[in-house]
Amino acid sequence: MTMLAATANRVLRKSIDGRPFREFGLGLRHVGALLDAGDVHQGRTANAHLAALARSNGLPRRRVQEVLETVGLGEAGRRRIGGFSLGMRQRLGIAAALLGDPPVLLFDEPINGLDPEGIRWARELFRRLAAEGRTVFVSSHLMSEMEHTADHLIVIGGGRLIADEPLADFAARSATAGIIVRTPDPATLTEVLRNAGASVLLEGQEVLSVTGLTAAGLNELAFTHRVMDHEVTAHGGTLEDAFMELTADSVQYRAGSAPQRSEG
Repeated sequence: MTMLAATANRVLRKSIDGRPFREFGLGLRHVGALLDAGDVHQGRTANAHLAALARSNGLPRRRVQEVLETVGLGEAGRRRIGGFSLGMRQRLGIAAALLGDPPVLLFDEPINGLDPEGIRWARELFRRLAAEGRTVFVSSHLMSEMEHTADHLIVIGGGRLIADEPLADFAARSATAGIIVRTPDPATLTEVLRNAGASVLLEGQEVLSVTGLTAAGLNELAFTHRVMDHEVTAHGGTLEDAFMELTADSVQYRAGSAPQRSEG
């Protein structure tokens, strides 16, 4: 499970499995979080930083090297964190989150500072962790990256919940998203789709242009109402398009047009 454009530290102030986080005692065994990769003692080594966290949470010392290997810092454990690049600090923060092998993980802007190889690595890591049955929240404003990473989106704007749904359903909200359908019964299918809230235009004798539905949702409606379709092709519409449209009323700062040069 992933989270888009939400604030991860607010989640930590709430409850985990119905219990306030402060009640868990050995917190890293239950929730691992990366909120600020720079919030570490710059004079410590990576080994010392993780060892202190492990000891305070009753974790075996061997976990330090295990998580460093997992994030690709196996050879950097004895280096002081002050000499790390931003990408290395991000990896160290991810290692700290993984230290207690928790079922819930929260990462706030985790790919900031990572190079292309690091971004792909982080994406694959998050997907693998989710496939293991963990809840993985990723907070980010990078729409293109979330499009490759997220399965489910939670979108918050202006302090209110705007969306909580699968990525495909959210992207289908975009006005630029659409589906081309070829059907021998366009009139019946048009009625079915419009009753479901979709916008439908007749593009040809047996061709419809549909917006407001996913391809899967359209196929389910056609099957349920026993309307034949010969082709269903989704086109256009991106996560960024949908996000910008749905959060337009929540934008706090807007850039104005460029100032006009006066002619002397």
